[in-house]
Amino acid sequence: MLGLTRQKARATSTPMNTPKSSAATAALAIGKSGHGFGERRFGAVNWLGLETLLLKEIRRFLKVSFQTIFAPLISTLLFLLVFIQAMGGRAAVGGVPYVEFLAPGLIMMAILTNAFANSSSSIIIGKVQGSIVDVLMPPLSASELLVAFVLGAACRGILVAIVAAAASAAFMALSDAPMHVAHIWAIAYFSIAAALMFGLLGVIGGVWADKFDQLAAFTNFVITPLTFLSGTFYAVTNLPEPFLTISHFNPVFYLIDGFRYGFTGEAEASLVAGAAFAAAITAALAALSYHLLKSGYKLKS
Repeated sequence: MLGLTRQKARATSTPMNTPKSSAATAALAIGKSGHGFGERRFGAVNWLGLETLLLKEIRRFLKVSFQTIFAPLISTLLFLLVFIQAMGGRAAVGGVPYVEFLAPGLIMMAILTNAFANSSSSIIIGKVQGSIVDVLMPPLSASELLVAFVLGAACRGILVAIVAAAASAAFMALSDAPMHVAHIWAIAYFSIAAALMFGLLGVIGGVWADKFDQLAAFTNFVITPLTFLSGTFYAVTNLPEPFLTISHFNPVFYLIDGFRYGFTGEAEASLVAGAAFAAAITAALAALSYHLLKSGYKLKS
């Protein structure tokens, strides 16, 4: 009788490998670590997840680089050729040869359109194909998603700008009007501001659109007017009122004017006002984009 009692006591004191005991052990471990189920365990920023999504965005456009990087080069050179022939080789705008005036505007236009296209297409393709869940399910915050999408778009815009600038410089050299660089800081600041601004616009357009037709409408009625009515092909100071005043409310005008100043040393508006306006618009778009991603608008429903 005494032996049977000792055997029961040993059985009772021996931990058993049952689901209940495993769950208790896991709960104890979680309690000691201070984390609960579903909580982030990466600190303030999930650097690994952010880097992974950013690399995915960059490799996505590099994989089809002939279409995303070199195709815009053809349109830039065609614009240069057509407008130079139409305006005449000796035409000048504000004392600057027209080819030197036009080239920076075309390079900036390539930055804007490609930065917008990268972030907007990435989101809308994910929504249409149903693969957007692969981006939303990982432990990435709205700010981390936004940074990855926008930096990926900015990388494409800047890369296209470098290729377009090299091709434009070669074309201008053949036209006996070599490209000059007057202020490198203006080129760097306004090109980065433009890439970020239109990368953010791409996020907004991609989240808002439910199908490619809606995204095309966003491009045709918002992006194209902003880029073409901003002094890309002409001097804004030559416009009559009220178009001259209206042009000064177009943020793209300040981007192109500041970027062109970096090459020619001539500007149509205040560079300080242009830089501040571009920074303010970029900050406002970043806040709106963050709110859309945070709320899951048209992404989680």
